[in-house]
Amino acid sequence: MIDRSGLAEFLRRRRESLQPEDVGLPRGQRRRTSGLRREEAAALCHMSADYYARLERERGPQPSEQMIASIAQGLHLSLEERDHLFRLAGHNPPARGPAGDHISPGLLRVFDRLGDTPAEIVTELGETLRQTPLGVALTGVTTDFTGPARSIGYRWFARPESRALYAAEDHPFLSRVWVSGLREIATLRGPGSRAAYYVDLLLAESAEFRELWERHEVGVHPGDTKRFAHPELGALDLTCQTLVDRGQSHYLLVYTAIPGSESYEKLQLLSAVSV
Repeated sequence: MIDRSGLAEFLRRRRESLQPEDVGLPRGQRRRTSGLRREEAAALCHMSADYYARLERERGPQPSEQMIASIAQGLHLSLEERDHLFRLAGHNPPARGPAGDHISPGLLRVFDRLGDTPAEIVTELGETLRQTPLGVALTGVTTDFTGPARSIGYRWFARPESRALYAAEDHPFLSRVWVSGLREIATLRGPGSRAAYYVDLLLAESAEFRELWERHEVGVHPGDTKRFAHPELGALDLTCQTLVDRGQSHYLLVYTAIPGSESYEKLQLLSAVSV
């Protein structure tokens, strides 16, 4: 059962405890509100300001689990706070760990400060959870996929056109990387896991995947440099730095180029045209 007063009070306290700079927003010159404004919180939670305001005023219908998950992410809640919010709203909390998509506040704080850099947060299965604007300019929108197609590894074999973004000469090696990585994760997570489900799908759908799977390769990892074939700017050699949230098995990938290099100049151009 929903606890309307508890839910409203918790939302108000969490909103008031957040400052604009905590969530990547400008403070502005005439801010009088302590913490975030309701409309700012609503935008972060991907809902209307009116709907969010009704929750804080103990009104409106019971929010869905999807809506509560969006609020928990928008307000940068910890896992404990997220679970508490679900219970206040009358729902059971979702699973934690590698099966969950909730991004930790610490990882989000780093991500929110990378507005001028190509960056993305992905799961251990290559499912994109967040992209910076420059990340979108580099790879296109990868957060809108649903089902197995959320995983870049799945798309690599099931939708070969997705490979066009990467240097053609790297495709055979990257295929081995995806298969090796999926084998390791499927073994770690076990039968019934999402990784095991992806394996079954790809064994049925891709002859290339089946051939590579039969090799039983593990430990095939990508190098620090990723070579992109951007549709407008051409070849880009970018260094990929990775920050790992081991609790949720999420990865923050940040792409940079060596200053003075051709790729660096192209990245500056990409930044200018993506504004």
